[in-house]
Formats: sequence, structure tokens, C-alpha cells
Amino acid sequence: GGGVETPTGLGVLPRAMAAVGAYRCIECNGEATELYRDYQRGVLRISICKSCQKPVDKYIEYDPVIILINAVLCKAQAYRHILFNTKINIHGKLCVFCLLCEAYIRWLQLQDSSQNTDPDDLIRYAKEWDFYRMFGIASLEQTSFFIGIFITLWWMTPEMLKRRSDFILLLKALLLSTYGKLLLIPAVIWEHDYTPLCLAFIKVFVLISNSQAIRVTLNLNRILPWFAIFFGLVLENGVVCLFQKMGWDV
Repeated sequence: GGGVETPTGLGVLPRAMAAVGAYRCIECNGEATELYRDYQRGVLRISICKSCQKPVDKYIEYDPVIILINAVLCKAQAYRHILFNTKINIHGKLCVFCLLCEAYIRWLQLQDSSQNTDPDDLIRYAKEWDFYRMFGIASLEQTSFFIGIFITLWWMTPEMLKRRSDFILLLKALLLSTYGKLLLIPAVIWEHDYTPLCLAFIKVFVLISNSQAIRVTLNLNRILPWFAIFFGLVLENGVVCLFQKMGWDV
């Protein structure tokens, strides 16, 4: 009755705990009660989806590196495996770390534009405060972006976001899909002369990941997630304009 440790290293929930619809088929998004069947003596067999007659989740046998590569390629199957069929609880930590990376990049660019090299303690304190300010601004922009997405999806597909758990799942999916921001640091370190172009590519990659996360979580077509992201960007840019009117460097 206990769960087993799979090659993914994430572990699968015990089958006894699996309620109806606890898992999802990574191919058709259909509900499943189990990912595998244990025939004892180390013999496991991946469950077959009743809807599409394909393995419910082939990734439970895959190495984590392969799963990561498939997620980077924005494959819907990999996203469904991560979001529905594994226990991952790093959403908050990943979000904070990504925001720290973004704040550091903005702070670095702000320091590059400043010609003041005075080593005075007051100057050093001001520079440290600039970093905290950049972190706060990045957090508010991210929050505004997510709020824009939630408002648009709730307005256009209210049946998809009826319960609090639906909002939480979508929020976790969006937080996980921002992992592309981790590329900000090496982009600046290795390609300093082409930083603006690198940052633009990273931004596009993150948006594509966000779109795929929305599509997989709510089982939508390709157009609606991009529509929600567009309004999220509108609200985010509105916040940026507000900061600029206040005279803040963002």
C-alpha cells in the first residue's frame, strides 16, 4: 500500500491516498486514480488512460534531467507531469529567488549608469537601499502581472476558476513557469555586451512558459492564455509607468 521512489527522485504518492481524479493523464489531461500498479516483487506497470489508451504518465520512469529538458522545451506532457503528478513545493522559494535575480540585474544596471564612486558609508548604504527598492518594484510588477492574468481568465472563463483550489493551482503553475528568470544572472555575466538582447529573449521565454502553464492547468486553447498574458503585461506596464511618474528608476 506504500508509495515507491521513482527514478525522478520526486516520489509518487501512495496509491491508497489517490482519490478519484487525483492524477492526470499527461497526453489527454483525463483524470486517473493511479499512475502505476504494483504487482509486488519489484514489478511495476504504468497505468493506461481509459480515455486515450496511452500510458497515464510515462515520465515517472524518466530521469529528472530528461524531464527538465522537456519542460524547457515547453512540452505540455512535461508540464502536466510536474503540476499534477508530482509533489513539488518550491513555488514560493523559486519565486523569491527569481525576484532576487531580477532585482540584482536592475540594481547592477543602475550602478553602471551611476558615475559616483565615492566610498563613503552613506553612499554604500544608499546603494544597498537601491537593491531593496529594486526587489520591491520587481515584486509589485510580478504581482500586477499575475493579477492581470487572473482577472482576465476569471472574466472570460469563470467556470474554470470556481474554487479556491483552482486559483491556488494556477498560481503555483505561474510561479513554477517563471524559472526562466534564473537565466538572468549568467546572461549578464557571460554576455555583458549583449545584455539587452539576452534579457529580451529571456523575457519572451518566460512568457511562453507562462502561457503553457495556463494552458495546461486550465486545459485551454492556445489563444486565451496569450490574451490573459497580454492584459497582465498591460497592468504590469501600468505599474512601471506609475513608478516612472514618481521619479523612480525602474
